[in-house]
Amino acid sequence: MKNVTLNTDDDRWLAVLARDRHADDQFVFAVQTTGIFCRPSCRARHALRKNVHFYPDARHAEQAGFRPCKRCLPDRSDPQVLRVAKVEKACRLLEQQPNLTLNALAEQVAMSSWHFHRLFKSVTGMTPKAWQQAARARRLRHSLTQGESITDSVLAAGFPDSSSYYRQADLALGMTAKQYRKGGDEVAIHYTLSDCSLGRCLVAESERGICAILLGNDDPTLLEELKTIFPFARPGTSNSEFEARVHLVINGLDNREAAQALPLDIRGTAFQQQVWQALSSIPYGETVTYQQVAKAIGKPNAVRAVASACAANKLAIVIPCHRVVRNDGALSGYRWGIARKAQLLEREVKTQEE
Repeated sequence: MKNVTLNTDDDRWLAVLARDRHADDQFVFAVQTTGIFCRPSCRARHALRKNVHFYPDARHAEQAGFRPCKRCLPDRSDPQVLRVAKVEKACRLLEQQPNLTLNALAEQVAMSSWHFHRLFKSVTGMTPKAWQQAARARRLRHSLTQGESITDSVLAAGFPDSSSYYRQADLALGMTAKQYRKGGDEVAIHYTLSDCSLGRCLVAESERGICAILLGNDDPTLLEELKTIFPFARPGTSNSEFEARVHLVINGLDNREAAQALPLDIRGTAFQQQVWQALSSIPYGETVTYQQVAKAIGKPNAVRAVASACAANKLAIVIPCHRVVRNDGALSGYRWGIARKAQLLEREVKTQEE
């Protein structure tokens, strides 16, 4: 509901009917027949208008003889704030005790396992288990890059045992721990640089397929960006097959049909890959909002996480993160610059009109 002035009882009643959360800190309403007062957003069944009175806050309602609703807790801090605080506490607990079970975690925040699981997913966009796995992968990557041994890194990351680690390592790192610790030197990442319609382009390939398509204005910047992803990547050997694949990539930046034939090595967390898959389904020449992407993957509250996944995309154009805009239609951020994002969208619209 669009925020109204709430200067009159009629305005306040409309806010109650709409269960407008934006009005929660502006007034409370009391029901004469029940003797209870509530927040405007309370989910309880609506009373008749003639039995409803409005008060500026909980104190005035209590002074008038009404008692607070046990469902929406109008005399306490915003329940949503309390719920978020419980999730934040759970995340801190998982950092301190990586192997906490769902039941133990829910008990620590004084909730049932079912309700806690549902709340955690609605706030973070991930289940507690998925968050736990992502946190382990993050700690594992950090420990390995600090030069720790693989065994020590696995223990520090919080994997319950070595078999659990080996089942998840390739998905978490995109390579073995030994390869990751050495900066991917055994993964044989080859790359080449070329001109394209969007400036300079770096194409990197692993044995699995194209693993990075980076855009930029100059080669040193592109090479530095690649180094942060694959520290030991090396220039590709000059052979006809590699050159043909690179040529296909360059064509794919300008030709939507060519990009469909690319063999890809897409590396990322389970959540990132879910977002990238949703991006790949956005029709050519169209845009969606971050909110719409979040809803499409079944995580409507994970808008920020969706934006982060878009920013982590390493395959420019092929995974079309440029087609995601803000709710007001503004272009917002783009890993390779707003100007390129505008150029891409303008080009797609123009192509559609031809």
